[in-house]
Amino acid sequence: MATQQPSSALHAPALSAAYPMAKPGYGKRSAPDQPARTRHDFTLLPTRERYVAGFVDHLPDGAAMSVKTLAKQLPLYGQQAISTALNSLSVAGHLRRVRCAVVGAGDETRWVFRTFWSRTAHDNEWWNTYLATEKAAQAAAPAPEAPAHDTAPPPPWAPAEEPPPLPAPERPRTEQTAVSTAVPHQRTPDRAPDSEPAPLAPDTEPHASEAGRSPAYIALARLGRDDHRLTLSADDCATLEPQATQWLDRGVSVGYLTSALTAGLPAKVDSPVGLLRRRLNDKMPPRLPAEGTPTASPAPTRRILAECTDCGRPGQPEALPDGLCRPCRETHSGSADGESSPHPAEIAHVKAHMNNLRDLLKPV
Repeated sequence: MATQQPSSALHAPALSAAYPMAKPGYGKRSAPDQPARTRHDFTLLPTRERYVAGFVDHLPDGAAMSVKTLAKQLPLYGQQAISTALNSLSVAGHLRRVRCAVVGAGDETRWVFRTFWSRTAHDNEWWNTYLATEKAAQAAAPAPEAPAHDTAPPPPWAPAEEPPPLPAPERPRTEQTAVSTAVPHQRTPDRAPDSEPAPLAPDTEPHASEAGRSPAYIALARLGRDDHRLTLSADDCATLEPQATQWLDRGVSVGYLTSALTAGLPAKVDSPVGLLRRRLNDKMPPRLPAEGTPTASPAPTRRILAECTDCGRPGQPEALPDGLCRPCRETHSGSADGESSPHPAEIAHVKAHMNNLRDLLKPV
């Protein structure tokens, strides 16, 4: 009767149902094109590495891959032994640690950390090629779930920081309609704050255009009503109209134009037209692309950085062959090769010294 020869390799412990999972966006991630598991997997590895590899291979995607977590689940080895085994698995081509930048709310950018695992060993060239692809980036950092505060709509765009918002526009009374649309040709006296007309709203601009005057001209003409220090004549409004029109052509509203021209006025203005001409030139807003036009700089693409399996130092995959930085690779090579063979002269010296000690211990 034939007897089955048991394997000399240590069997990995059964996966606990309560094995901790990493946070979303972190943990284990399996490399693509994995063959089916067989009893001959990891046979070329040493006993300890084979034991750790068999356990990691059965972990689901998203499982925590920290040394401390693995050491709690593997009773035969401590954290230092697990760390050394992971370094060996990285050198053997089964494992790579990476970090991937993902864009959060607004301009926030955060890093997520993954451990890529491959049942089949791959060389450095394969790993470098795979980590450079967008497919690996999407696998390393899936879109995180939007938190509750991200559901609020973003604030409306403004060319620059605006002063405190002006009072809400009010619908002008019937008897004031002619005054609001007609162009004043003379200086007007000061008015009490409660009787000042509201800033020109966007829905009143078509009426201004129908009256034969541009919105820029109307906005300049109304400055004197808002602040007597900026009272302009009809000729002054016509002179400054082309500059104010450039502001409106660049996407700003009439309210923003008025706020930019009236903010921070000196106590006394000797020449309103000169002051406004200078402000219109110095504070000209930037020109924005038209709606629907693709921006020059596309959304930032996800970028993967490899991490040293031992110390966690980030770098490009090409700069971390075998998944280890240079200092850790030298340390690992020294420990893997064991102690260097002693020189024959040192062996002879030790033998001579031991013979001398034996002679001294002999009884006289």
